Formats: sequence, C-alpha cells, structure tokens
Amino acid sequence: MNVKLKSLTMAATVAVAALSVAGVAHARDQISVVGSSTVFPFSQAAAEQFANETGSPSPVVESTGTGGGMKIFCGGVGTGHPDVTGASRAMKLSEYELCTSNGVTNITEALIGYDGLSMAVSRKGVQLDLTKKQLFQALADKVEVGGKIVANPYKKWSDIDGSLPNTAIVVMGPPPTSGTRDAWVELVMEEGCKEFPAIVALDKDAHKEVCQRMRTDGPFIEAGENDNLIVQRLESDSNAYGIFGYSFLYENQDKLQPVKVDGIAPNEDTIADGSYKISRPIYFYTKNAHRGVIPGLNEFVAEFVSDDALSPGGYLIERGLIALADGPRAAVQKAVKDAVNMPAPKK
Repeated sequence: MNVKLKSLTMAATVAVAALSVAGVAHARDQISVVGSSTVFPFSQAAAEQFANETGSPSPVVESTGTGGGMKIFCGGVGTGHPDVTGASRAMKLSEYELCTSNGVTNITEALIGYDGLSMAVSRKGVQLDLTKKQLFQALADKVEVGGKIVANPYKKWSDIDGSLPNTAIVVMGPPPTSGTRDAWVELVMEEGCKEFPAIVALDKDAHKEVCQRMRTDGPFIEAGENDNLIVQRLESDSNAYGIFGYSFLYENQDKLQPVKVDGIAPNEDTIADGSYKISRPIYFYTKNAHRGVIPGLNEFVAEFVSDDALSPGGYLIERGLIALADGPRAAVQKAVKDAVNMPAPKK
C-alpha cells in the first residue's frame, strides 16, 4: 500500500471512529457511570451536585462492582459503553489490555481519596475485636489445624477462640467481581494466613490458593454488589456481620457498629493516620474519547474532583471518603482537567 493510500485509509478509519463516538451524543444525553459499590455513593453524590449546579440531566450511576465496571467500561467506545467507572482498587494490567484491544486507548485515572474496609454488626449485636489471623480462620476455605491444612471446621466464633461468642459465624461480603473483595483478600486474608507455618511452607501456587479462597460452606455469604442490602440484613439479624467500604458504615452509624481489628476501629482519623490497617485507595476512570461528545462529561468529572467535593469538609468527605492531602489533590485535579492519558499498569 503506498503512503498516500495508507494515509487516506487511516483518515477514513479515524473518521468512522469519530462518527461512532459522535453518535453517542445523539443517542443519549445522560452521562453513564458504572463501577464499584464502594464508590457508588460518591459517584451518586457528585452526579446530584452536577445536576443541581448545571441543570443538566443527572448522570445514570450503576453499581456493578469494580471488576464488572472495568469489563463494561473497557468494552469499547460509543453509544453502548459507559463514560466513567469507579474502582476501589487501581486498574489491572489485564483490564488495561482489554480496554486497548477494544479501542479504549485514552483513559484518565483519578485517585480521589481513601476508604477503610469495614466489618460491622448491628448495634444490637456483639462488637468483636478480632485479629487478622482470626478473620482468616473464620472466612478461609481451608485453614491450618494441628499443623495440617484442612477444610475449615470452624462453625462458631468460639471454635476459633473460647473468648469469642458462642454463636454461629455469619459474615456477608462482596462477590469476586468486587474491588472490596480483592482488597479484603489482600489486606486481611493474605496477612492472616502468614500466621500459620504449614501454609507459609506451601509452594507459591498452593499458598495463593489457600490464602485467597473464601469458604463456600455457609458461614461466608456472597451478598452481591448492593451494600445497602447487607446493611438491611444486619439490621434484621443481630448475629450477622457484614463487610463493605467504610462509607457505608459511616452513613449507617445509627444502625451499625464496627468490628475492631487488632484493637482499632475504623474511623476518619484511624484510616487517615494508618493505624487502622485495612484501607485502600479509591479511583475513578474517564474515557477521554467521550469528552466533548457526551454532553456535560467534562463538567461532571471536574465536579467529581472539585475542592467542594474532595477537600476536607467537602461533600464527599462528609459521606465517609478520607481526603487526600492538598498537593496530591491538586495533582489529580490537573490530570483530570488536562485529560492526561494514564500509562499501562505494571501488573
């Protein structure tokens, strides 16, 4: 193919892609946001503020889980694909490669703050103080007993430690598609299993299998991506515990109390100063090919990272997000404003 013909062909391809994206503006006048159940209330609050400030239709915000949101977000550019996805962990290399393979090649990553993973119980229930070792024993598919790795035999909290309640272990938590699940496995399960010599001695693959697999025999219940349903269940069952982002505990302090981990309860101070050891960063990702095409998208993402939203005392901080320091927040705001294309993740 000669250079001129090749140039014409490339120009035609770009034109078709542009028409494809332009069609989004005619097909829908609402911004589409998907992603993490933890980020959902923050996205929803930013959407409401954007609509109030601009008079534009409020963005449609769906709770699909971090992994589910990435899959949908990375599906392509155009009418049927969302503009923004929220995530309770950073985008993985495999997700970035999925985006790239589907033509989603210009994405801005925005770290908006931090969130603590919380385990909570009804105010009518017992406020536990657990170690990561005990949490692993309660929730893992296999555990170490007497130097051997066996199917988890623990049915009651008191089976793990006689000082714990003589009640059945009932813990509701997120499914595998959730970033909250990913973070819980990394920050709690993998840390807890380090306490068991027989598990530590396993080869890499076997160790990963034992440390990361949640039990499926009843005590741990996958409760879907709607964390509000977990809150409702905890209200109705004082013996049940739930795992979700700190923002849901924060919003329901009148109904729920936190489980302490190694003597520390999650709150704004303990998450911010690092003394509560189960916290993770919160992100959203913007599809830059949709900017200037989807009405209001630039204004919406600017609202999401505005000082009104993210500075100490901002409306997202009031909903339980832990604020970034001034310097990092300014850097995020600039990256979002300039539509900086993120590099490929390292893993």
